[in-house]
Amino acid sequence: MKFYMVDVFAENKFEGNQLAVCIPDGNIDEKEMQEIAKEINFSETTFIMPGLQANGGYDVKIFTPDSEIPFAGHPTIGTAYIIKRFLEDNKATEIKLNLNVGQVPVAFNEQYAWMTQNQPVFGPKIDIETIAKTLQIDSNDINTELPIQVVSTGFPSIIVNIKTLDAVNRCKINHQLYDELLEEIGNANLLVFALETVNLENDLHARVFMFTSGHLEDPATGSANGNLAGYLLEHNFFNSNEINYDVEQGYSIGRQSLLKVKANNKDGNFSIQVGGRIFVVAEGKWL
Repeated sequence: MKFYMVDVFAENKFEGNQLAVCIPDGNIDEKEMQEIAKEINFSETTFIMPGLQANGGYDVKIFTPDSEIPFAGHPTIGTAYIIKRFLEDNKATEIKLNLNVGQVPVAFNEQYAWMTQNQPVFGPKIDIETIAKTLQIDSNDINTELPIQVVSTGFPSIIVNIKTLDAVNRCKINHQLYDELLEEIGNANLLVFALETVNLENDLHARVFMFTSGHLEDPATGSANGNLAGYLLEHNFFNSNEINYDVEQGYSIGRQSLLKVKANNKDGNFSIQVGGRIFVVAEGKWL
């Protein structure tokens, strides 16, 4: 089985979010896929099933080291890029992936890949004190003018607006409290964001803590940033129904990432696209 390693949502090699993309040349069961994902131990590993499947798309499975998940952003974009480059001879301008959340198209425009995400679903709101204790920051660090809310375009995120970059950097997950919260609301990562950025040319600074074991921080999260785009439109954060902005992520863990977002809301019909660059850093054969 051939595999590639890529950096997604990166501006240079060895930045962004790491992904392993495996291309089985025959049948492979879910138990073995899970074992391979655990062995690689990236936040996600994907498997491209042989040949075109339904509606001109490729069946793709996404695994964390712990479990299979229905959708994630950087695996979708990174896998589509590998298909375009190595299976479609760089000829395709769009690749469709058949995921557990449905078919997700990825379009290619110059050096960027753009993923169109599903319509956002706005879930429960969470009280400030619970989140402040979970993040181990003061409740005054959180912007009370916006709700803390669960949003999903395929995989849920708890969205939290933090007032300052300093407060974002001070966030540290209390594992017990986070686990207790997840027992109430179901699996969801936790995205904190602020208007203050490290690089002045960027528009938002974000950190994302994963629901998987250890609650490790993710360097670049396409699905969560799609959820954030829906949230920003729903709550009129930029005072516009059409938004276009850049998000920096991964700085606190030494994996600088840049995610580009284009989204609009027309009478409750959302269009959300998350884009970024991909670099292939390694290829090999799984024995």
